[in-house]
Amino acid sequence: MPPKVLVVDDNMVNLKLICELLELDEYEVLKAGNAEEALQVIDNFPLDLILMDIELPGIDGLTLTRQLKERENTKNIPIIAVTAFAMKGDAQKAYGAGCDGYITKPIDTRKFTDQINGFIKGLNP
Repeated sequence: MPPKVLVVDDNMVNLKLICELLELDEYEVLKAGNAEEALQVIDNFPLDLILMDIELPGIDGLTLTRQLKERENTKNIPIIAVTAFAMKGDAQKAYGAGCDGYITKPIDTRKFTDQINGFIKGLNP
């Protein structure tokens, strides 16, 4: 059974690219453009991994990550921050909010699925 990944990103170009890369690697991919959509998906599907954009409209990705890590039914879902914010200290903010990993945009399409495979394997040995 392929891993089920939720991609949360409000930029449709990024969302499409990430989803296509994962689908080519035979992941089952679910999409959300904001925190509210993400919560609907999370409450209705068992997930193996969440790829979370940090800058979302309304509730930002770090706030949503904190909320998910506090909930009993979602605290163990690995969350990887995928963000264009690569300033000094941003990775620490992501990890501090509960993210299990950090990938910067623009993503390297040659390495992206290997990075995701590493997270999946590393979190589910």
